[in-house]
Amino acid sequence: MEHITLLIGIVIVTALVFDFTNGFHDTANAMATTISTGALGPRVAVAMSAVLNLVGAFLSVEVAKTISGGIIDEDSGIRPEVIFAGLVGAILWNLVTWLAGLPSSSSHALFGGLIGATVVSVGLDGVNGDAIVMKVLIPAVAAPVVAGIATVAATRLTYRLGRGRAAEDTAKGYRAGQIASAALVSLAHGTNDAQKTMGVITLALVTGGVVAPDSDPPLWVIVSAGLAIALGTYLGGWRIIRTMGKGITDIQPPQGFAAQTGAATVILASSHIGFALSTTQVCSGAVMGAGVGRKGAVVRWSTAGRMVVAWVLTLPAAGLVAGAAALLADQGNAGITAVAVLAVLACGAIWALSRRKPVDHTNVNEVDAHEPVGVVTAALRSVAPPPAGAKPSTPESAVEAAPESGIAEHTREQTPTPTPTPAAASSTIR
Repeated sequence: MEHITLLIGIVIVTALVFDFTNGFHDTANAMATTISTGALGPRVAVAMSAVLNLVGAFLSVEVAKTISGGIIDEDSGIRPEVIFAGLVGAILWNLVTWLAGLPSSSSHALFGGLIGATVVSVGLDGVNGDAIVMKVLIPAVAAPVVAGIATVAATRLTYRLGRGRAAEDTAKGYRAGQIASAALVSLAHGTNDAQKTMGVITLALVTGGVVAPDSDPPLWVIVSAGLAIALGTYLGGWRIIRTMGKGITDIQPPQGFAAQTGAATVILASSHIGFALSTTQVCSGAVMGAGVGRKGAVVRWSTAGRMVVAWVLTLPAAGLVAGAAALLADQGNAGITAVAVLAVLACGAIWALSRRKPVDHTNVNEVDAHEPVGVVTAALRSVAPPPAGAKPSTPESAVEAAPESGIAEHTREQTPTPTPTPAAASSTIR
């Protein structure tokens, strides 16, 4: 019993570490557009998001039930070390995509990790295929599409209502609207993502015989999960905030308001019916929809394509890592210790790599077009080639593609003036 109690404690700590990475990985969902448009300062934005994530964790437990008694069969012989291995796979994939600055799904990393570890340790009988299809895969495809379409309509309506009004006349209203909608997204994120960790901890408690099957998460589980995701949110995933706020499209305040409102509506609706969807995919789809909805805006589909590839890879990649961890953890105490040590070393290596070019609140809105491509991003690009016949993106093409937006002026300002050759200079003098 001592060993099981210690192992469950390790699983709980690991689950809270995942919850922490989920927080800083998904801060961009609520605050990227608000920060990129200047509606709120970076530090104020992440602090507000952290508080509302904590509040949202107490609003519902429907998603937690989907995790603890939905995708994994509690009666199939699942042991705490299997859950531990699944969490390790999810954490490592979260950190890899964070290093690459890609807003992938923390939710799907968790699902992939749990499924991979369960299949390796117990077999396919330990996974509820119907629940995965109905409550994970279908929402994964539908949610970003629905959010994108809703945001296209909301963006066009917003610009139509503001037609003929000077920008300075509507600036305060849009700023207030962005802050309110960002708060709603943060609250919705807490109701959806914090519950996933609650569900994992509850599943560990069920497998260890601490609580009865089909139990709601205990209060201390709700509090600890809410605090962990809030702390991660406050630290801010600045790399992903930069990608979502500046890398997909150039967001203006009306677009930011429309994107956040559309995303919050989809997330809250899914939380109410127990769909454990990816808030990252919803918010990314909403940002793309905002880009499509504004006349003259440019959506950087190459960045969007790499994000989609990361979404597709998340479930299998996290599952493979978790499966390998489960094989090792099944060897007993020595195997569990080895998994823990390897996971800590891998996390340390990823953190050290991130320090080469740090991104924080001071430079989150700066985009270096000539920044060298990292190994992970290059690998993802290699399996997401640009569409056939697509023209390469250049400053001149960007100007031609967006004559009605502020991108043309910005691009001309950033394009260096060529230095005249001696021959040209002399002909100018003559």
